[in-house]
Amino acid sequence: MTDTQPLVTDFATDWDHTDPQWVADPYPIWDDLRERCPVAHTERFGGGWFPATHAGVTAVAKDTENFTSRTVVIGNGRPGEDALPSPIGVAPPITSDPPFHQIARRVILPAFAPGPINALEPQMRALCRKLLDDMAGHEVVNGGSGYAQFIPTAVIRQMLGFPEADEDLFRDFVHIVIGGVNLPEEERIERFMPIEEYLVRQIEDHQANPRDDLTSYLLNVEVAGEKLAIEHVFGTIILVLIAGIDTTWSAIGSSLWHLGQNPDDLARLVAEPDLMPIALEEFLRFYAPVTMARLVKHDMEYLGCPMKEYDWLMLGFPAANRDPVAFKDADKFIIDRMENRHLAFGLGIHRCVGSNLARLELRVALEEFIARFPRFELADSAAVTWAPGMIRGPRNLPLRVAS
Repeated sequence: MTDTQPLVTDFATDWDHTDPQWVADPYPIWDDLRERCPVAHTERFGGGWFPATHAGVTAVAKDTENFTSRTVVIGNGRPGEDALPSPIGVAPPITSDPPFHQIARRVILPAFAPGPINALEPQMRALCRKLLDDMAGHEVVNGGSGYAQFIPTAVIRQMLGFPEADEDLFRDFVHIVIGGVNLPEEERIERFMPIEEYLVRQIEDHQANPRDDLTSYLLNVEVAGEKLAIEHVFGTIILVLIAGIDTTWSAIGSSLWHLGQNPDDLARLVAEPDLMPIALEEFLRFYAPVTMARLVKHDMEYLGCPMKEYDWLMLGFPAANRDPVAFKDADKFIIDRMENRHLAFGLGIHRCVGSNLARLELRVALEEFIARFPRFELADSAAVTWAPGMIRGPRNLPLRVAS
């Protein structure tokens, strides 16, 4: 089977987030939608909606009465009540609805609190420096496949306590879950089976050989005197593995892509290192990598649209971050933007638990790259490729460096 689909001619009535035009440069599309059709519709993927405004995205993200989070990656097929484990969802807590959501979120909050996350900084810096050492002597390096992709993969692998030799597998898992959304549902399920088999083996190994990592923590933590169901442990590992890798990989790559084309911004970060925390928030706003899906709970009129039960709703957090109604000079990257209440990590009850980790990885990755290469530029804009689907970032990113 192929995942190639007919090209889109009008994104207002037939949007597709895997269409080559959307993948290459979605921002003009979103600008157009905000002007003439703030909630776009499609019959693809079984039917779905896409609000392009900050107000529309905010309304849906905070509405757990009319929308369910039981699955958050758009694909073919329309899962019903019997298709998903209730109330856990496939990847708790992001796929859990209230009231179970609060329980599932509370379970993993300690692992992603500032204390344990900040303790990871030395090993992150060591990893980045090793990757940069491997680039020594090259005039052109790859900021995507040679740098950005390895950082969150290694960090998440270490947190979960999985073998270092398996890191290449995790990037394949990301592609299967996030990139193969146009495949028939049966084929996606078939391709997921090796992931399931791998994670079952890892869980069984941790049951037999407990250690100090996130997997053993999930297997041993108790809620109301009971350990988590195995499907809960499995689903949370899936969430950490997929969301924890692709999102930060994309954010690091997009930031390097920007700096490679904006020497003034690069020069400011080199000259003013204290500017980095503020600049990070603008990178996150301007190049927010993540969209999330909801399912419509019941037939209704919402945002002026006739939504049907189990229609998809794609939350365009990146589009909301470019809405001029919500942000002054929304279409401009302002490296020292002080007021920046962006939605890169979502909002509402499902706001990203891993935001502390993502910010730290992004900061360390950029600080180390700039320290090693204070001057660099995009080597070939035509050679840059972008990930399709609901998480957007550069994959091939050739950068010409000057040490």
